[in-house]
Amino acid sequence: MNVTPLENWILERTQLASKSQDALRAYQLEKIIQTLTYAKEKSRFYHERLKAVDLGAITSLKDFERIAFTTPEEIKHNSLDFVCVPSSDIKRIVTLNTSGTTGDEKRIFFTHEDLEVSIDFFQHGMNCLVDKSDTVMVLLPGPAYGSIGDLLQKALAKSGISCIVHGVLSDVEKTVQCIEENKITCIVGIPMQVLYLSRVKPDLFYSNITKVLLSTDYVPDALVEALSFKGTCKVFNHYGMTEMGYGGGVECACLDGYHLRENDLYFEIIDPISGERVQDGEYGEVVFTTLNRQAMPLIRYKTGDRARFLKKPCGCGTFLRRMEKVLGRMENSVCIQGHEIHLRALDEILLRFDSILDYTLRVEENDTLHVKLMLANKERSVALKEEMIRCIREHFTFEFTLRIETFEDDRSPKVIHSMIKRKLHDNRQGATV
Repeated sequence: MNVTPLENWILERTQLASKSQDALRAYQLEKIIQTLTYAKEKSRFYHERLKAVDLGAITSLKDFERIAFTTPEEIKHNSLDFVCVPSSDIKRIVTLNTSGTTGDEKRIFFTHEDLEVSIDFFQHGMNCLVDKSDTVMVLLPGPAYGSIGDLLQKALAKSGISCIVHGVLSDVEKTVQCIEENKITCIVGIPMQVLYLSRVKPDLFYSNITKVLLSTDYVPDALVEALSFKGTCKVFNHYGMTEMGYGGGVECACLDGYHLRENDLYFEIIDPISGERVQDGEYGEVVFTTLNRQAMPLIRYKTGDRARFLKKPCGCGTFLRRMEKVLGRMENSVCIQGHEIHLRALDEILLRFDSILDYTLRVEENDTLHVKLMLANKERSVALKEEMIRCIREHFTFEFTLRIETFEDDRSPKVIHSMIKRKLHDNRQGATV
C-alpha cells in the first residue's frame, strides 16, 4: 500500500526537521502563535477576545488549550468582526445557511491566497484516489470563482486530470448523459445525492464509476457499503467545511480514516461539556484552528461534529495521525422517553434497504417518531414498512410511537437535495431548534 500523498506534501510545506509527530507539533505550535498574534492585531473580534491574554506565555499546546473557543453563533452575530484584511483583498464570500432557517447564516471570507492554499490541498488530496486515467465529475456547486467546483477543477488541472463541474444533482437524465459522453470514472458529491443516483441508475453507475469521493455531510457505513457494490467501487471520505477553507482531511487507499491537512489546520477533540481535550481513541467534538488563513483566521472553532483520533497507525505507513470517520452532528439526536435516538443509528438501519432513495425524520407531539420515505416504487411498500418497523423496534427496545409514511419518487427534473446538512427535526413544543 502506497503512503498517502499528503505525507510528502505536508513535509514539503512545513520543512520539518524529521518525519515525526513531535516535529509536526512544534511546527503547529509556532504557526498557532503566529495566528494568535496576527488575529489579535487585525481582527476586531479576536482583539477583544485575546485582549487579556499574554501570548508570550503560550509555550506549549497545553498552554494554547486555555484560549477560549470560537463558536458558529459568534460568526453569525457579526462575521465582519473576524476579517483581518481590507475589503479590496476579499475575493470570495460564502454565506452559509446550514439549517434552512432565515437569519441563521454565517459569512466566510477568503483572499485569493486563501483560495490558492485550498487548491494546493485539493490537488494532493485528490491524488489519493485518482490519476490521469480518470475523468472526474463534481456534483457540487460551480463554476463560480472560488466555489468548490472551481477549486477542484483547478486543482485537478495541476495534476493533468480531466474534470467536469456538473453542479449539484438536479436532473438525473442530464447527469447520466454527462457520465456517458465524458466517460466519467469518479464522482465527487454529496453522500445522499450520490446514493440516489446509484439507486435510480444502478447499471450505468456501476458500469462506469469505479471511485467516489463523498463530502459536505457525514457518511453512514450503510451508505458506503451500498455504493461500494461488493467492492467494485472504491468509496473515499473527505472531511471539510467552508470554515476550514473547504478541505480538512481525506482517506488514503486504506479507506480507514482521514489524514488531516495538518500544515494548514490544527485539530483537537474535546469533551463538549467540560471543554477539556480527550485522549486519543475517545469520542468528542472536533475543534480546529487555522494556521495560514489571511482573510478570516479561526481559533479553536467548535464544529459540532463528533469524531475521535485513532490510536493505531494507518496501514499506508504514514507518520500522520488519523481521525476516524465523523459520526455526524452532535446535535442530530432527540430524547424520547429518556432515551437518545441518533440520526446515524436510523441511517444504518434504513439505508440498507435498496428501495429507499431518501428519507426525512422528525419527532412530533406525544413523542411520535415520523419517518417519511422516498421509494423507487411503492409496489411492496406495505411489506417494506413492516420490515422497517421490525428493524427499528429491534434496535430501539424502549416504547415509543412510530409512524412511517411512504411516497414514490417522480424522477422530475428538480433539486433532489440541497447543500443543507441532513437533520433530525424535533417539532415538539418547547424543543430547541
